[in-house]
Amino acid sequence: MFDQIPAQRPETPLLDTIETPADVRALDEKLLPTLANELRAFLLYSVGQSGGHFGAGLGVVELTIALHYALETPLDKIVWDVGHQTYPHKILTGRREQMQSIRQKHGLSGFPKRSESPYDTFGVGHSSTSISAALGMALASRMRGIANKNVAVIGDGAMTAGMAFEALNHAAHTKADLLVVLNDNNMSISPNVGGLATYFSKIWASKAYTSFREGGKKVLSRLPHASELVRKTEEHMKGMVSPGTLFEELGFYYVGPIDGHDLPRLTHDLKNLSEIPGPKLLHIITQKGKGFKPAEKDPVGYHALSKIEPKPKQVSSSPKRLKYQDVFGMWLCDTAEQDEKLVGITPAMREGSGMVSFSERFADRYFDVAIAEQHAVTFAAGLACEQQKPVVAIYSTFLQRAYDQLVHDVAIQKLDVTFAIDRAGLVGEDGPTHGGNFDISYLSCIPELVLATPSDEQECYQLLRACYDYQGPAAVRYPRGTGTGAEIKKDTPRYEVGKSQLVTSGSKVCILNFGVLLPSAKIVAEQNGFSLIDMRWVKPLDVGAILDASKQHDLLVTLEENTIQGGAGNAVANFVQANNLDVKVLNLGLPDAYIEHASREQQLEQVELTPEHIFSKIQNCLS
Repeated sequence: MFDQIPAQRPETPLLDTIETPADVRALDEKLLPTLANELRAFLLYSVGQSGGHFGAGLGVVELTIALHYALETPLDKIVWDVGHQTYPHKILTGRREQMQSIRQKHGLSGFPKRSESPYDTFGVGHSSTSISAALGMALASRMRGIANKNVAVIGDGAMTAGMAFEALNHAAHTKADLLVVLNDNNMSISPNVGGLATYFSKIWASKAYTSFREGGKKVLSRLPHASELVRKTEEHMKGMVSPGTLFEELGFYYVGPIDGHDLPRLTHDLKNLSEIPGPKLLHIITQKGKGFKPAEKDPVGYHALSKIEPKPKQVSSSPKRLKYQDVFGMWLCDTAEQDEKLVGITPAMREGSGMVSFSERFADRYFDVAIAEQHAVTFAAGLACEQQKPVVAIYSTFLQRAYDQLVHDVAIQKLDVTFAIDRAGLVGEDGPTHGGNFDISYLSCIPELVLATPSDEQECYQLLRACYDYQGPAAVRYPRGTGTGAEIKKDTPRYEVGKSQLVTSGSKVCILNFGVLLPSAKIVAEQNGFSLIDMRWVKPLDVGAILDASKQHDLLVTLEENTIQGGAGNAVANFVQANNLDVKVLNLGLPDAYIEHASREQQLEQVELTPEHIFSKIQNCLS
């Protein structure tokens, strides 16, 4: 058990001999607990040096070793759900000495990535995809005549999503040779909610079940017609001491729950289950943050860890800047005090979306619907049908999962739902699976939906207010992290939908800014005598401002942190072309590519959206 993160690399003589999982399988099974201790110590040290996801990996150290020991990876396939927990897997699959580069530019990804290793069988980052992917692999193996094993490792939080049950249902129908390992730690990023989470908790509490099942079967097996009697008796036993037979009713051979930190039991059961044909489910109980006392006590706080600096940072005398998620949380509570119809909804991202205070102060109007983005949106639509005022707080990358519900259930019916879209634009170290680079493109094409792009904390607060006042579907997109330090003035006049703000007046060039790149645009405009308009709204566009700018300038430059294809700049260019305006248009934004993980500053340099790059592109266009 560790009380603190090691500052020096720990001694790990056994782990240092492991270059591939074949080296794990070559060990005497009695050495596996020693390997687990060394792996946990090295994981603590490496994450302390690099930062990254933390608690989930500590909880699956034993499971990771057992999987690679019992299976012939990479011939046998392991599909990890979400991927937060795969740091131990990366360490055992030839990437131990690269771990300090994780989530850094040109370093290891924080998630499984097919191009990174043959042991990363499926690229992930979003929840609840593992069973579907592993089922596809299992059926492909069947069709190709390959006798390998396919395993999906999924957490109890991820199992709350409908997609997981769609895959379970299909797996049972196909009778695929598939093993699902349900890692039940009673935690996702936020505390689990819902009936299924309660179901798992009850199973966890019914410790009598396992011993009763095994002992009873031994006795019954001595009787005549034993197999049928055992089967029926086991069903009745389960009904008495566990809350249901959910997975077996779905068609899975169910084993568990067992201690997920018991290496001998894990390896034994994994080896046995891998020989049983058809769909199986092994239910294990683990502890998130296992082996590190602070993480065991606070699994939410230690979900991820920042890099531990060798020296204390210089304390700044400037006031602390708010994160955009905190601006949203402030606005949400302020508005809820004034409007009893407001209802706050999150798909399992209470902390990340800044809703902790709201959930405590307005508990009867707060709904965490678990990892169920589609349900979150349609649930909001149902509330809106009955004169409530739902606000859905959701990450840009996760709203992609509910696009049909957004169009079909909200927009077509013109329902009054406000979307607070966090993590819009570049997200730095989390990389392309979490990047919010497409929301302007996929939202601006939806009829009658309004879309706002604040440039700082004040605008974020006021545009949230304007979108909430709008009678219909409305969205505000804002980035990860802190703002510019702008003061929030709550008593200012309400912003008008579709109206921009002139920031600087100049000649020849007018920059039309959409969102948080305004400081860079301001540097370029002020240094070169250009005009600058903070557009605020992608939809509806301030066409009056565009018309005026087209008469007074030779070039309109649109600037946004969204892919250029279908983005705000594309909407401006379409307007200019449709109205035969005599002005050139230069669209600046994100390229037609996935932006790999790096710091946000490095990503902005890579996509050429720094002030220097912006000015250079304007010069090239003018010449």
